[in-house]
Amino acid sequence: MSKIAIQGIKGSYHHQVAVDYFGDKINYVECLNFDRLVEIVCENNKNIGIMAIENSIAGSIISNYALIDNNNLSITGEYSLKIDHCLMALPNQNHMDIKEVHSHPMALLQCKKYFEKYNHIKLVEANDTAEIAKKISEESIYNIAAIASSYSADLFNLDILDSSIQTIKNNITRFVIIRKKILNGITKKVNKASLKIILDDKRGSLAEILNIMNDHKINLTKIQSLPLIETPGKYSFFIDITFNNYSNYGDLKRVLIKLVSEFKVLGKYFIK
Repeated sequence: MSKIAIQGIKGSYHHQVAVDYFGDKINYVECLNFDRLVEIVCENNKNIGIMAIENSIAGSIISNYALIDNNNLSITGEYSLKIDHCLMALPNQNHMDIKEVHSHPMALLQCKKYFEKYNHIKLVEANDTAEIAKKISEESIYNIAAIASSYSADLFNLDILDSSIQTIKNNITRFVIIRKKILNGITKKVNKASLKIILDDKRGSLAEILNIMNDHKINLTKIQSLPLIETPGKYSFFIDITFNNYSNYGDLKRVLIKLVSEFKVLGKYFIK
């Protein structure tokens, strides 16, 4: 059976995506960080990873683009999850009982404004949202609360003191499904591709590429630059494109290969 690597533990947002995407009966591997997640994926062509790549508030997770590229992983799908942060603790407590709130730094940042009215509460960084919820439950820790998903509260039998406490309510994280090897025979269902290109060092190169995409009826949905460490002042571009006709993508690919310094397909897949 293939393994599905998630960042964090059971109850984390990555685990929630795994269940939503693959169903309840999954053989998942909990990973403390994304480097370990990539190691699991690289162990076997059948292994799968679920990796957060972009948040609507915080932006792109640039280090994860580099992990996918440097390890020659393939993106085979994506899933967008609405992030609703909940404040949770052991039963029979209220806000005035809570002395500290622990969670992942990103969750704390996204909920910082909420705690302005609770000056007595100290915010403490932790490795994972679900991990601290689990610890509070298993060790019966009173006076400390966690910020995590309602899914975590259900799993670890914690009371939700307040829900949707993030400052910006429309908080979406996009996750990608990654594998070691590109799946074959899926061209009929493909309508999105993730690419990496390095442009020639000449004026107007990027504008030319964008015009070519338009000419081939390609929709650019994402572009992210990343500095080339070995060549200061030069950048690689990670690009997401969508298309209604796979042949348009094929034509674009043939043109770009001739125009850019480097062209790499990070993945091609179907989105609804």
